[in-house]
Amino acid sequence: MWKIEYLKAALEDMNKLDKSRRIEVIKKIKQVAINPLPKNKGGYGDSLGNIGGRKLVGYCKIKLLKLGIRVVYRLARSQETMQIIVVSVRADDEVYKLAQKRKGNK
Repeated sequence: MWKIEYLKAALEDMNKLDKSRRIEVIKKIKQVAINPLPKNKGGYGDSLGNIGGRKLVGYCKIKLLKLGIRVVYRLARSQETMQIIVVSVRADDEVYKLAQKRKGNK
């Protein structure tokens, strides 16, 4: 399992969720952390690329469809770390706008 780190802003995102949703999100993140590589490389993540004109190459997402929540993360392969960037309700492009904005905050 890869190490999981959260940006401060992502922790704030998590704290905004009610307890039951937070538990489901954490469970899913831990599940994906077993192999967080993109699906096209044999992992469980969905690669983002240049979605909606945002340069998110190297970033992946986790979709929790029933909850309507997306988690955006990036990998630091040398340290086997999965860094959580955004945890947010999927409101059109909002998740990806937040990811773009937080991109420089490592």
